[in-house]
Amino acid sequence: MDSIMASGLQIVHFHEKEVLREKRVILGLTQQQVADKAKIKLQQYQKFEGGERNLRTASFNLACRVIEALEMDVTSYYHGEYVFGEEVFWDDEGTKYVKTGKLTTEDVE
Repeated sequence: MDSIMASGLQIVHFHEKEVLREKRVILGLTQQQVADKAKIKLQQYQKFEGGERNLRTASFNLACRVIEALEMDVTSYYHGEYVFGEEVFWDDEGTKYVKTGKLTTEDVE
């Protein structure tokens, strides 16, 4: 069997860092590009995506800039509506995003 498509199958994110990483990868952005769009230093963004800092406890202004840089809605983010990630499917290579066909373990270079 080459691939398994399961309409509506999604990854559940238990940590904020997983949501940030997934949105960035789906958009095809590097961490530097997100930091530039949010007008913050790369290291600041890396701490959010790495789980060292929590975006929810950052300043409102900073949090909004990062959320918008990742093309997410601030209100939806606040209410936890990004817990369910992008739709996925499986094939011989592993779990992939439906939108991009990229492996969920891949990153943008």
